[in-house]
Amino acid sequence: MRRLLVAAVMLGSVSAAHAADMPDLPVLRGGFTDGLSDARPNWQGSYIGAQAGYGSSDENFNGSTSNMMAALLADTLIESEMGVSQWNLGLGKASRRSTGYGAFAGYNSQWDDVVLGLEASYLHGSFGGSTTATESRSNQLSDGNVHSVTASSTSSIAISDMATFRGRAGYAWGCFLPYLFGGFALGNADIVRSVSVQDYVTPAGVLQGPVSSTDAQHNHLIYGYTAGLGVDVNLVGGLFMRAEWEYIRFTSQVDTSINTARLGLGYKF
Repeated sequence: MRRLLVAAVMLGSVSAAHAADMPDLPVLRGGFTDGLSDARPNWQGSYIGAQAGYGSSDENFNGSTSNMMAALLADTLIESEMGVSQWNLGLGKASRRSTGYGAFAGYNSQWDDVVLGLEASYLHGSFGGSTTATESRSNQLSDGNVHSVTASSTSSIAISDMATFRGRAGYAWGCFLPYLFGGFALGNADIVRSVSVQDYVTPAGVLQGPVSSTDAQHNHLIYGYTAGLGVDVNLVGGLFMRAEWEYIRFTSQVDTSINTARLGLGYKF
């Protein structure tokens, strides 16, 4: 019995010494988890990419030509007594859908899982709309005549280029980087507004006018703001894919809102 105990103690000592000489196995230290976390994408640095989008532009043309009508009819009898410039010509709203393409570039700074960055985004497309309205009224005025007045107005905007400059805030989650952004926007637009008025006077049977005025602004710089959200997905190395929604509002002579959904492919250096 004593010999068996001595043999067991000696065997245990040899096993313990052998175990002490063995290197630690990664699985005993959680090495697979560490390996996975070390392999997560690093979003720090500069990046560029290309994108394509599809969206709609919504224009509010109400009031866009009232100042032109007032200037056209200044010091006239029909303006002072009939208030033609205040007529609701019903220009209303318009909507248009379009595709676009462009590019983006930016820089990210990363602290653990939090990613903050600055980015410039560009999209070329054909956004905008147009509308026309006409209204007629007849009144007997202080000159003793009946004035039958017909007023027309037309307004249009065509936006070909848009650039937004944004601040981004994201959270790295595996190979995904969901983010929010906001900033200011610039656009290149053609804005054309025109008004026309004619006055038929009875009983004299005299047609006065038509008189008209047109204001055309080509390659006009418009300003606004932007906000949206998206997600970048790391594919391999520095290559990543992007899906994004962006809202832009331009507050020019024609109040315009543009919503676009975009897909892009980028590379982080």
